[in-house]
Amino acid sequence: MCDTCGCNVTHGNRHLLEPGGKLSVDEDGKSAITVLKNLLSENDHMAQHNREHFDKHQVLAINLMSSPGSGKTALLEATIEALGGKYRIGVVEGDLETENDADRIRGKGVPAVQITTGSACHLDAHMVHDALHSLSLEDIDILFIENVGNLVCPASFDLGQHMNITLLSVTEGDDKPAKYPVMFRAADMMMLTKTDLLAVLDDFDPARAKTCLRNLASTAPVIALSSKNGSGFDNWLAWIDQQVAAQCALVEKGETRKPAIQPDGVQFHQATA
Repeated sequence: MCDTCGCNVTHGNRHLLEPGGKLSVDEDGKSAITVLKNLLSENDHMAQHNREHFDKHQVLAINLMSSPGSGKTALLEATIEALGGKYRIGVVEGDLETENDADRIRGKGVPAVQITTGSACHLDAHMVHDALHSLSLEDIDILFIENVGNLVCPASFDLGQHMNITLLSVTEGDDKPAKYPVMFRAADMMMLTKTDLLAVLDDFDPARAKTCLRNLASTAPVIALSSKNGSGFDNWLAWIDQQVAAQCALVEKGETRKPAIQPDGVQFHQATA
């Protein structure tokens, strides 16, 4: 979180800072606590609440993170078609403005809730919690959360998801894991997208991208695919089957799992009025 891009306070957590709120400032205009640190703490509390809801309804929640234009929505559209109704899917879409992506998902016959964040460059647990009121978790097996396109802040916020997938399009650089380590360390799986373009983008080396990920001490699997021509989709669908089965097994044992959130990417500041 920072004080310049507007991501420190969202419409989901603003009530905590307003007069009478849990983290409101005192009379002299100075916070009695480190406000931003406590905002993150409140976020984590709400995230755990969300995760308990997902587990109660046996829903696997997957957070998709990437830079803008990496193909997150196209991946979801192609995945919905490829699964052919095998799983009941719900989607939460995050963007600064418009319902464009949610409309695309609804066009595939899948329930989708759009979160417009305004100036916030990530989703937080409060936003997701509010969106869940518009979804029936009883009718969902997999909830995909498409985060705001950004390779920094989304990695630092637990939404209540079970897993993170970080997408890396071949139209970007193969050194992105090295340049944005916080985001890629948070990945439970790295997905290389738009691989149908590799024939004309010979400066992107999938092996180098994987090496950059491994240099972060990450053992996350890497799946390369194209949502346009379907290449690599068998591996993706098999991964989904594995994760759904693993989630069911954990729920039966009364256990849960959470992704590798990266709070080291967050800088706290003493807030003043």
